[in-house]
Amino acid sequence: LTVLSTVGGLVIARRPRLVEVDIPVTQLPRALHGFSIAQISDLHVGPTIKRDFVERIVARVNDLNADLIAVTGDLVDGSVLDLSPHTAPLAGLTARHGVYFVTGNHEYYSGERAWTAELRRLGLIVLKNQHVILRHGGASLLLAGVTDYSAHHFDSAQRSDPAVALVGAAAGERPKILLAHQPSSAEAAAAAGFDVQISGHTHGGQFWPWNLLVGYFQPFTAGLNRLHNLMVYVSRGTGYWGPPNRFVVPGEITRIRLIPA
Repeated sequence: LTVLSTVGGLVIARRPRLVEVDIPVTQLPRALHGFSIAQISDLHVGPTIKRDFVERIVARVNDLNADLIAVTGDLVDGSVLDLSPHTAPLAGLTARHGVYFVTGNHEYYSGERAWTAELRRLGLIVLKNQHVILRHGGASLLLAGVTDYSAHHFDSAQRSDPAVALVGAAAGERPKILLAHQPSSAEAAAAAGFDVQISGHTHGGQFWPWNLLVGYFQPFTAGLNRLHNLMVYVSRGTGYWGPPNRFVVPGEITRIRLIPA
């Protein structure tokens, strides 16, 4: 049983599945019905995840033809010097409204400032408690991103704050979509008035039996959840951390569609 679960978990870990999810949004403008977001999260490029894996992920994401691409943190486990050849394929990610990135806790372990500069060089838009307004079919959409929930432990100037990410936005601007690595940002996001939060971090527990325990440490483990008026989607992650094993808990590339509530 141990051998079977180890081999099966390895195969599953190397083959993330496509997950489709519709997120209902109140008073969603008609022009945004079906607006699509391709999400990858927790890729963990490092000791066992290399360039070939990243290239396959980039090709699959581009095939989705999403309106925008969101990379929700924990992209790397190592320095820019060691891993830049393996993250280089990310420059090939393309979407109508761009590719956006928010930091996870592992970026801070790996040299966040250097990685932020490198990802910007590759063409990703890094949002640190910031927002952009996207125009789509005559309607607008506010997309914001926050630094990792634990960022202040590494850099006090980077404390994660969804409210700060809205500074300068018109009061009635909607819908408001937040990219935040950890589900723990949800309380602050709901209080700030966001409609949707897109996160990762948990890996869904990554493999049995940890998938049964992660709920004790995180407000949401995986999938679509509601907190007050906020819809929270938590990816199980595209890669894996530590052992290359995802027994019972497959990784995912996610295609999110906004639909009217």
